[in-house]
Amino acid sequence: MILYSYWRSSSSWRVRLALELKGLAYEYRPVHLLQDGGQQNAPEYQAKNPSRTIPLLELTEGGQLHRISQSLAIIDYLDAAHPTPPLFPKDPFARARVLELAELVNSGIQPLQNLSILQYVKGPLGGDEKAWARHWVTRGLDALETLVAQSAGRYCVGDEVTLADVCLVPQLYSARRFGVDLSKHPTAVRIDEALALLPAFQRAHADRQPDAQPT
Repeated sequence: MILYSYWRSSSSWRVRLALELKGLAYEYRPVHLLQDGGQQNAPEYQAKNPSRTIPLLELTEGGQLHRISQSLAIIDYLDAAHPTPPLFPKDPFARARVLELAELVNSGIQPLQNLSILQYVKGPLGGDEKAWARHWVTRGLDALETLVAQSAGRYCVGDEVTLADVCLVPQLYSARRFGVDLSKHPTAVRIDEALALLPAFQRAHADRQPDAQPT
C-alpha cells in the first residue's frame, strides 16, 4: 500500500492512525501542499486523484490497481478489509455517536480550516485567516465537548479506540496551532492525553513523519 500524505494534514493523519492501529505496512509518499504551487496540483498527481487532495491510498489487489481518496472512505475500506481491531462499535447507538463525532470534525470543522480556504480568506477576501480558523474551530469543539462528555469512557465513546478518536487527535493539534483556548474542552483534552500514550498514536504523529518540518 502507498499513502500519499502531508505530515500536518489532519485528514492524512487520520489515515496514518488507522493504518498504525491495524498494524498495516505502507509506503509513505509525501505531497507538499505549499511547494511548487502545491504538489497536489501537479498533473501527474491530479491524474491519480482528480480532486487534488490528500490523502490518497493506492493498492493492488487481485492484480487490479485501486485508488481511494477522502480519509473516511479510506478508513471505512481499511476497517472492512482488516477488521481487527475494529474502529466502530457493534452497538448501533454507539456506532452512531462515533460517526456523529467523526463527521462533526470531518465536515463541520476541518473544511473551514483547510489550507485552500485559509488562503482564499487571506488573499482575495483580505481577511485574518487565523481569526477565521479560531472562530470555526472553537465553535465546532464546543459542540464536540458537549457530545463527547456524554459518551466518553477512557476514549471518545467508551473504553475502546474508535474512528472518533482518530478524528479527535489531529483536530486538537490543529486547534493548538491556531491558538484556540482549549480550557473549555477538558474532556477532549483528557482523551487526547490518554491517546498520546498509545504507540500507534505516537508513530502516526505529524512531527514524526519523514516530511515533517520544524514548527
